[in-house]
Amino acid sequence: MLLDTKGSPLDDIEFLARSEHRVTTLETLARSPQSRADLRELTDVSQSTIGRTLREFEDRHWIRREGHQYEATQLGAFVASGMRELVERIETEQKLRDVWQWLPAEASGFTIEMGSNAVVTVAEADDPYRPVNRFESLLRETDRFRFVGFDLALLEPCKEELARRIVDGMDTEIIDPPHVARHILSTYLEHRSEPLENGNVSVWLHDELPPYGIGIFDRRIGVSGHDPESGAARVLIDTDAPAAREWADSTYESYRSEARPLRVERIGE
Repeated sequence: MLLDTKGSPLDDIEFLARSEHRVTTLETLARSPQSRADLRELTDVSQSTIGRTLREFEDRHWIRREGHQYEATQLGAFVASGMRELVERIETEQKLRDVWQWLPAEASGFTIEMGSNAVVTVAEADDPYRPVNRFESLLRETDRFRFVGFDLALLEPCKEELARRIVDGMDTEIIDPPHVARHILSTYLEHRSEPLENGNVSVWLHDELPPYGIGIFDRRIGVSGHDPESGAARVLIDTDAPAAREWADSTYESYRSEARPLRVERIGE
């Protein structure tokens, strides 16, 4: 006789989440039939544990047995899909939990979902330049680069690589606040001359840029956040997700349409 397993939805969620192998087992059976031995090898649990799990799944009508193999029912596959989505959401939230305050607000159009499957690089006490190093690696792989927002935290530490890539032919466009452009161009004379002369870079000025940065590369986009007190880069999120790319392109173009070109000859005035 089957057990009455109809508790609250949270009871079933707790049942699955209480032991990690249960989610793995149900997801595996939703993909293809498996024997008990296969499931034991996959989950690395005891024979009695996998047997108990399979019986509990059968009681819930999540799986059925055909000879020596088990497979998920439509109900089981439905639950497995929902659990995978929940796990992925929590994974995304955990990646962003400690850095979300430095990223674009929801009102800007940036969403948590855009952080799914993204590379999240966070500065650590023993490695404060992790976001900068990741950013620099993206620069090396692109032939076109656009940036808008607060850029000192990223562009200043990798100024030599940026200048080299521009001289080598990387098409570059940067939208800066006027005071940042003046600082960069007056402080780093040895890095500015050749890149500006070869025509591969253009700098535009905008008086009201966001407190975060958006970098647009050939295949990925990067969103950077910095500590407003120290000015140091705290996080870089980069992704090739189409929704994130669309948001970055749209945001960049909205600022670009309002920007004015930098007149280099006036930097020293």
